[in-house]
Amino acid sequence: MSRIGNKAISIPAGVTVNVDKGNFVTVKGPKGELTAQFNSELEIVVEATQAEVKRPNDTKVMKTFHGTTRALLNNMVVGVSEGFKKTLEINGVGYRAQLQGNTLVVSAGYSHTVDMIIPQGLKVELPKNTTIIISGIDKQKVGQFAAEIREIRKPEPYKGKGIKYSDEVIRRKEGKTAKK
Repeated sequence: MSRIGNKAISIPAGVTVNVDKGNFVTVKGPKGELTAQFNSELEIVVEATQAEVKRPNDTKVMKTFHGTTRALLNNMVVGVSEGFKKTLEINGVGYRAQLQGNTLVVSAGYSHTVDMIIPQGLKVELPKNTTIIISGIDKQKVGQFAAEIREIRKPEPYKGKGIKYSDEVIRRKEGKTAKK
Protein backbone atom coordinates (compact mmCIF):
# COMPACT_ATOMS: atom_id res chain seq x y z
CA MET A 1 0.00 0.00 0.00
CA SER A 2 1.50 3.30 -1.09
CA ARG A 3 1.15 5.85 1.69
CA ILE A 4 2.20 8.76 -0.48
CA GLY A 5 0.17 7.65 -3.51
CA ASN A 6 -3.05 7.45 -1.50
CA LYS A 7 -2.83 11.03 -0.20
CA ALA A 8 -5.03 13.56 -1.94
CA ILE A 9 -3.35 16.60 -3.50
CA SER A 10 -4.96 19.84 -2.35
CA ILE A 11 -5.29 22.38 -5.14
CA PRO A 12 -5.04 25.99 -3.87
CA ALA A 13 -7.17 28.83 -5.23
CA GLY A 14 -5.89 30.20 -8.52
CA VAL A 15 -4.43 26.87 -9.68
CA THR A 16 -6.07 24.76 -12.39
CA VAL A 17 -5.23 21.15 -13.20
CA ASN A 18 -6.27 19.73 -16.60
CA VAL A 19 -5.89 16.06 -17.55
CA ASP A 20 -6.01 15.22 -21.28
CA LYS A 21 -5.86 11.90 -23.15
CA GLY A 22 -2.90 9.70 -22.23
CA ASN A 23 -2.59 11.40 -18.81
CA PHE A 24 -1.07 14.56 -20.28
CA VAL A 25 -1.40 16.95 -17.32
CA THR A 26 -1.28 20.75 -17.51
CA VAL A 27 -1.07 22.74 -14.26
CA LYS A 28 -1.56 26.53 -14.46
CA GLY A 29 -1.08 28.92 -11.58
CA PRO A 30 -0.05 32.46 -10.65
CA LYS A 31 3.67 31.73 -11.14
CA GLY A 32 3.40 29.94 -14.50
CA GLU A 33 2.46 26.74 -16.26
CA LEU A 34 3.90 23.22 -16.12
CA THR A 35 3.08 20.18 -18.27
CA ALA A 36 3.96 16.52 -17.89
CA GLN A 37 2.83 13.16 -19.22
CA PHE A 38 2.29 10.32 -16.76
CA ASN A 39 1.69 6.58 -17.16
CA SER A 40 -1.58 6.13 -19.04
CA GLU A 41 -2.63 3.12 -16.94
CA LEU A 42 -3.02 5.30 -13.84
CA GLU A 43 -6.19 7.30 -13.33
CA ILE A 44 -5.86 10.95 -12.29
CA VAL A 45 -9.11 12.28 -10.83
CA VAL A 46 -9.39 16.07 -10.48
CA GLU A 47 -12.13 17.63 -8.38
CA ALA A 48 -12.63 21.28 -7.44
CA THR A 49 -10.13 21.54 -4.59
CA GLN A 50 -8.20 18.27 -4.76
CA ALA A 51 -6.74 15.67 -7.09
CA GLU A 52 -6.13 11.95 -6.57
CA VAL A 53 -4.08 9.32 -8.35
CA LYS A 54 -5.58 5.83 -8.53
CA ARG A 55 -3.90 2.64 -9.73
CA PRO A 56 -5.64 -0.20 -11.62
CA ASN A 57 -4.00 -3.10 -9.75
CA ASP A 58 -1.52 -3.87 -6.96
CA THR A 59 1.47 -5.04 -9.00
CA LYS A 60 4.87 -3.77 -7.89
CA VAL A 61 5.28 -1.63 -11.02
CA MET A 62 1.91 0.06 -10.55
CA LYS A 63 2.67 0.73 -6.88
CA THR A 64 5.91 2.52 -7.79
CA PHE A 65 4.22 4.54 -10.54
CA HIS A 66 1.41 5.40 -8.13
CA GLY A 67 3.62 7.08 -5.51
CA THR A 68 5.93 8.71 -8.04
CA THR A 69 3.09 10.15 -10.11
CA ARG A 70 1.39 11.60 -7.03
CA ALA A 71 4.66 13.19 -5.83
CA LEU A 72 5.42 14.70 -9.24
CA LEU A 73 1.88 16.05 -9.62
CA ASN A 74 2.06 17.58 -6.12
CA ASN A 75 5.40 19.22 -6.99
CA MET A 76 3.80 20.73 -10.09
CA VAL A 77 0.93 22.19 -8.04
CA VAL A 78 3.30 23.57 -5.38
CA GLY A 79 5.64 24.95 -8.06
CA VAL A 80 3.02 27.02 -9.89
CA SER A 81 1.49 28.31 -6.65
CA GLU A 82 4.52 28.91 -4.37
CA GLY A 83 7.64 28.04 -6.36
CA PHE A 84 10.86 26.37 -5.22
CA LYS A 85 14.06 27.93 -3.89
CA LYS A 86 17.58 26.67 -3.18
CA THR A 87 20.23 28.74 -1.41
CA LEU A 88 23.96 28.08 -1.83
CA GLU A 89 26.82 29.54 0.22
CA ILE A 90 30.37 30.01 -1.01
CA ASN A 91 33.14 29.71 1.60
CA GLY A 92 36.82 30.41 0.96
CA VAL A 93 39.26 33.25 0.44
CA GLY A 94 38.66 34.79 -2.99
CA TYR A 95 35.66 32.55 -3.71
CA ARG A 96 32.77 34.58 -5.13
CA ALA A 97 30.04 34.67 -7.73
CA GLN A 98 28.63 37.38 -9.98
CA LEU A 99 25.94 37.72 -12.62
CA GLN A 100 26.78 38.86 -16.14
CA GLY A 101 23.54 38.95 -18.10
CA ASN A 102 22.25 35.37 -18.39
CA THR A 103 25.52 33.89 -17.09
CA LEU A 104 26.62 33.08 -13.55
CA VAL A 105 30.38 33.56 -13.18
CA VAL A 106 31.92 31.66 -10.26
CA SER A 107 35.47 32.12 -8.93
CA ALA A 108 36.23 29.06 -6.80
CA GLY A 109 39.98 28.84 -6.39
CA TYR A 110 40.83 27.76 -9.92
CA SER A 111 43.13 29.66 -12.27
CA HIS A 112 40.04 30.48 -14.34
CA THR A 113 36.45 31.43 -13.65
CA VAL A 114 33.61 28.98 -14.28
CA ASP A 115 30.81 30.39 -16.44
CA MET A 116 27.37 28.79 -16.17
CA ILE A 117 24.46 29.74 -18.41
CA ILE A 118 21.27 30.07 -16.36
CA PRO A 119 18.59 27.68 -17.73
CA GLN A 120 15.31 29.01 -19.09
CA GLY A 121 12.66 29.41 -16.38
CA LEU A 122 15.09 29.86 -13.47
CA LYS A 123 15.89 33.05 -11.60
CA VAL A 124 19.27 33.53 -9.89
CA GLU A 125 19.83 36.21 -7.25
CA LEU A 126 23.04 37.25 -5.49
CA PRO A 127 22.23 39.17 -2.27
CA LYS A 128 25.96 38.94 -1.44
CA ASN A 129 28.76 37.77 -3.72
CA THR A 130 29.05 34.63 -1.54
CA THR A 131 25.34 33.69 -1.54
CA ILE A 132 23.44 32.31 -4.53
CA ILE A 133 19.64 31.97 -4.49
CA ILE A 134 18.08 29.88 -7.28
CA SER A 135 14.31 29.98 -7.67
CA GLY A 136 11.80 28.65 -10.17
CA ILE A 137 8.58 26.68 -10.60
CA ASP A 138 10.13 23.37 -11.69
CA LYS A 139 11.61 21.54 -8.67
CA GLN A 140 13.79 19.29 -10.85
CA LYS A 141 15.37 22.22 -12.74
CA VAL A 142 16.04 24.19 -9.54
CA GLY A 143 17.66 21.21 -7.82
CA GLN A 144 19.68 20.19 -10.87
CA PHE A 145 21.13 23.67 -11.43
CA ALA A 146 21.96 24.00 -7.73
CA ALA A 147 23.73 20.62 -7.84
CA GLU A 148 25.71 21.69 -10.92
CA ILE A 149 26.86 24.87 -9.16
CA ARG A 150 27.83 22.89 -6.04
CA GLU A 151 29.79 20.46 -8.25
CA ILE A 152 32.17 23.30 -9.25
CA ARG A 153 33.87 23.07 -5.85
CA LYS A 154 32.41 20.66 -3.32
CA PRO A 155 32.98 21.60 0.33
CA GLU A 156 36.02 19.94 1.86
CA PRO A 157 36.06 18.68 5.47
CA TYR A 158 39.30 20.28 6.73
CA LYS A 159 38.80 24.02 6.23
CA GLY A 160 35.19 23.96 5.00
CA LYS A 161 36.05 25.72 1.73
CA GLY A 162 33.78 25.23 -1.24
CA ILE A 163 30.16 25.67 -2.31
CA LYS A 164 27.49 24.18 -0.06
CA TYR A 165 23.74 24.34 0.44
CA SER A 166 22.73 26.79 3.17
CA ASP A 167 21.15 24.02 5.27
CA GLU A 168 23.96 21.53 4.65
CA VAL A 169 26.20 20.58 7.58
CA ILE A 170 29.83 19.83 6.73
CA ARG A 171 31.40 17.26 9.04
CA ARG A 172 34.74 18.76 9.90
CA LYS A 173 37.91 16.69 10.33
CA GLU A 174 40.99 17.42 12.35
CA GLY A 175 44.20 17.88 10.41
CA LYS A 176 47.41 15.95 10.87
CA THR A 177 49.38 16.57 14.02
CA ALA A 178 53.17 16.55 14.35
CA LYS A 179 54.85 13.85 16.45
CA LYS A 180 56.87 14.89 19.49
